[in-house]
Amino acid sequence: MTTPVPPTPRQARSLSLPVNQLLKGPLFRDQHERAWEALLQLRARIQDYVDVMGLTVVIDEAEGYAFLRSQPENEHTDPRLAAPRLMPRRSLSYPVSLLIVLLRKRLAEFDAGSGETRLMITRDEIVEMICMFLPAGSNEARVVDQIDTYITKAVELQFLRRAKHQEQLYEVQRIIKAYVDGQWLADFETNMARYAAPTTPEGQQ
Repeated sequence: MTTPVPPTPRQARSLSLPVNQLLKGPLFRDQHERAWEALLQLRARIQDYVDVMGLTVVIDEAEGYAFLRSQPENEHTDPRLAAPRLMPRRSLSYPVSLLIVLLRKRLAEFDAGSGETRLMITRDEIVEMICMFLPAGSNEARVVDQIDTYITKAVELQFLRRAKHQEQLYEVQRIIKAYVDGQWLADFETNMARYAAPTTPEGQQ
């Protein structure tokens, strides 16, 4: 069995840059250039590092993002010895879930019909998207009043990114494709029906 070679001090410094960013949240090629370069150069060492925490590095070079995902739990593993789940599952309200899926659908349509790489969307467009899927009798005015709360949550989850110097304009982050896949979009109407009876009040996260 080959003994792993410890990283040099320079490699250790390079390793800490992408690892620290990944532990905070997703790493983006266009936002974290030095960390992204180190990630691609040291991906094997980074995976070895986070493996002991029960995590896996997911890298999409084509789309330019990476993130940490909890490894599936082995049914034969003693729960007392299992690694703690550092990447918690988030429970989202119905409006936020709806917004995320609609953004993913808009991105799929954008990719199919445009040669551009960045999908920009305004607050007014987001309001229009959500209102189209409200059940009959919904308090539309209340939803519009709360729309900034839903957008803020999507920004926190890094599915949306605020445009510089344009308060009402957002970029749809491509990492959303890793959370809402093509099969989910194929079953879009079915899933919307499933979400149509939220278990928590609107606006509650």
